[in-house]
This record gives sequence, C-alpha cells and structure tokens, in this order.
Amino acid sequence: MVRIRLRRIGAKKKAFYRIIVANKQSPRDGRFIESIGTYDPNTKPETVTLQNERAAYWLGVGAQPSEGVIRILQRANLVDAAGAPVKQASESAAAA
Repeated sequence: MVRIRLRRIGAKKKAFYRIIVANKQSPRDGRFIESIGTYDPNTKPETVTLQNERAAYWLGVGAQPSEGVIRILQRANLVDAAGAPVKQASESAAAA
C-alpha cells in the first residue's frame, strides 16, 4: 500500500518536514517514491508548499494520506473531512 506522509529532515527541536509518497512498510525517514512538497511548522503561520497536481494524482491512484497530511490536504481542498479525494474542477471540465 502506498501512503502520503511526512518525512522529518529538520534539526533537533527545529522540525521541518517533506511531504512524500512512500510504501507503507518503509521507515519514516527511509526510502520513498516521490517528494511532493514541504511543511514548516516553525513559522507563523505554518509554511506549506505542495505540488497540488502530483498530490491529486497520487490520491487518484489510491495512495492513503496519513493523519497529519490529511490536515494539510484539507487546507489545499484536495480531500474532504473523511480523507477521501475531492473531485477537482479541472478533472470535471476535462471529463465533459
């Protein structure tokens, strides 16, 4: 199973995370498939950079976001409150 989750790369007491796509069995900071963004909780407000089209792609092929990533994806309007992918306007326009 493929998961979208956070990978810690920050120093001690200065957390900084990459949003990655990885196999569920891989360690937190181990092997990953693709990096799709970053998350910095130390800034006010928190800084998030996310490749929305890549995140939407991975959600579309069945990747499951972790609890922390669900909150980030909800702010980007990519998932609903239950963590299910939301149809994008460009997808519905392309289907028509």
